[in-house]
Amino acid sequence: MVPLQIVLVDDHRLFRSGIASLINKFPEYKILFEAGDGEELMRKLTPKLQPDIILLDINMPKKDGIATAKWIRETYPDIKIIVLSMFEDADKVLQMVKIGVKGYILKDAEPVEFEKALQKVSEGEVYYPEFVTRHLIQSFNNQLESVKLNTREIEFLKLAGSELTYKEIADQMCISARTVDGYRDQLFEKLQIKSRVGLVLYAIKNKLIDL
Repeated sequence: MVPLQIVLVDDHRLFRSGIASLINKFPEYKILFEAGDGEELMRKLTPKLQPDIILLDINMPKKDGIATAKWIRETYPDIKIIVLSMFEDADKVLQMVKIGVKGYILKDAEPVEFEKALQKVSEGEVYYPEFVTRHLIQSFNNQLESVKLNTREIEFLKLAGSELTYKEIADQMCISARTVDGYRDQLFEKLQIKSRVGLVLYAIKNKLIDL
């Protein structure tokens, strides 16, 4: 079995050395090279010299982890990124997830967790610890709470929670079926919802519909 190739990007040499020693104990993985910051990584990466996974620190001089992750995703989209960080900062976590990193792990994590993250990501999955999931859920809830709906959208939402068909909703609202479709699609986009069931659940949660 050919080991998966790993690149380690962190400005602390002692930490890099420790992580490299740990990875060398796993027969499935091999360090391709190391870099002290994003700029050094950019100089070293080439189409012929690119790893399967990049382990990326967030706080680095010259070019930080967020800017570096964006560049990797744009230039080498097939490379998987796992973030290494000392912090659970919600803003940075959400930025990295939106960029498309496949894993996020704290630097003081146990070796077994580190190995699990490598395994999950190398198999095409994602590895997000509980605190990342918590930040994502909170962000989603905040997004829903910040959405402003107009009177007609609220009226449509209430009717969407009934047994009426879309055509019957159009008749009740004295509008065309096409306009109803417009309200539906507009709400799908605003609320990041993909089905009528999702609209109903949103309406229930926000007390627009009484059960």
